[in-house]
Amino acid sequence: MEKILIVDDSPLQAVQLKAILEDEYDITIAQTAEEGLYRASNEDYVLILLDVVMPGMDGFTLLKKLQEEIITQSVPVILITSLSDVEHEQRGLVLGAVDYITKPFHSVVVKARVNTHVKLYNYRRQAEWQSMTDQLTGIANRRRYDRYSITKWREAARMQVPFSICIFDIDRFKVYNDTFGHPAGDKVIAAVAKTASSCLKRSTDFIARYGGEEFVALVLGDHSEKAFKHWNKVRQAIENLHIPHDPSVSEWVTVSIGGVTVIPQVESSYTSYLKIADTMLYDAKKQGRNRVIWADERMRQLSEK
Repeated sequence: MEKILIVDDSPLQAVQLKAILEDEYDITIAQTAEEGLYRASNEDYVLILLDVVMPGMDGFTLLKKLQEEIITQSVPVILITSLSDVEHEQRGLVLGAVDYITKPFHSVVVKARVNTHVKLYNYRRQAEWQSMTDQLTGIANRRRYDRYSITKWREAARMQVPFSICIFDIDRFKVYNDTFGHPAGDKVIAAVAKTASSCLKRSTDFIARYGGEEFVALVLGDHSEKAFKHWNKVRQAIENLHIPHDPSVSEWVTVSIGGVTVIPQVESSYTSYLKIADTMLYDAKKQGRNRVIWADERMRQLSEK
């Protein structure tokens, strides 16, 4: 069942809206703008119903914050208000609201407007999903990765669970392209992506094509030793495809992998740990390629061929 968030400081109004919509949607109620912002940033909603007049942070301020957040800026917001004058309506629409519902509520109108905007959102999300899939490999592309990484990093920080970032690429891929041609290189990229993605264990595990012959993967819940061993198996599985390389550099196509595992803190930067994973990949290349180098929770290096 699709989820809708109601942000309203009036319990009576929120319950009225919930009663109108709960047969078709999973309804969550937040009674402050701060709680609404937190829930919207950490849960998946198809629509937000937002009261304009609230103590402290009002609906217009919250709407502006939602529009500034990458995670929430695409979720449609319908404003709830008894303010029916043109000035307030214009202000809300300029800030990004998709519609208004005025009090007192009329159930037929509420359902019609909510259903319309949920359908529009789902159409848009489907089109966006297609635009975030890498056409060559069928896995996520860089755009989808950029969004997913932020969401999952915050989730791991909130839950205080280990978060692993893994970067890998195909060894001496330019030599391969120069020897066998770009169409053959495309087939290698697709084969590596298929093998690596088939090794993912959970629905929350994520892999994307980062660019060219480089990939990035994110895993929640595994400590460093387990993540390190898993990606060694992935490395071996790719080598076991036995795709012939240029014999002057290697017998088979292989990959080098760098990674890091951390339990994120709210104030910690995802980008800084991505750079650590990239450094581990550089070290794997420097130490001979076709290997995994990993930084554990204490930033100690794990290495094994």
